[in-house]
Amino acid sequence: MESTLPAASATGNRLCLDFANLPYTSGDTAPHQTSWLELIDFLAEKSVISGGRIEELRSLTQHDPRAAGILLKQAGRLGDAMRLAFAAMLRAEDVRNEWAAPINEILAITEGHDELQSDDAGGWKFGFRARHEGLEWLLAAIARSAAELIAEGPSGGLQQCSNPRCRLLFYDHSRTHRRRWCSMALCGNRSKVAAFARRHGGEKARAHHA
Repeated sequence: MESTLPAASATGNRLCLDFANLPYTSGDTAPHQTSWLELIDFLAEKSVISGGRIEELRSLTQHDPRAAGILLKQAGRLGDAMRLAFAAMLRAEDVRNEWAAPINEILAITEGHDELQSDDAGGWKFGFRARHEGLEWLLAAIARSAAELIAEGPSGGLQQCSNPRCRLLFYDHSRTHRRRWCSMALCGNRSKVAAFARRHGGEKARAHHA
């Protein structure tokens, strides 16, 4: 089955930022509500789940719609809280307790440990094993990533794309810390094309009136 993730999806360089970006990666100006399949495809893309677990979770809306609905609601609450917290950080404002609460709830429910896990290719990956048997463990790595980023404070590398019509967040890992765009292939090139058009349009106008 093909992925339901939007083709316009851009990396935020942090798991929590990629998750926070999900509602804004459809190409529309208004955010959309993340669907169950988008959530599962995201977790698969980020290697939170793998193998037969992916197809098992894809079909959960048919076998156990209540459990899927509860997790999707938790994921939405977590995403909303993270976006509010990150927006405050970008403005160098305090992160409120009510925004940290959904993150801490997932961290508390999914108490567990990191471990080496074998992958489908016969190698090893660094993964997390939760003690809780429910589905909330699927959000544990996202919550942990958000907690680490919030703990860095506004002086870290959190940035928002400089395109005023784009709401995508990213973490600036560049050496100069001057990255401006969510993606050069998307907003970066569009900005260059627009600037070129404005510049040459002005030159043509001046030549016409000369």
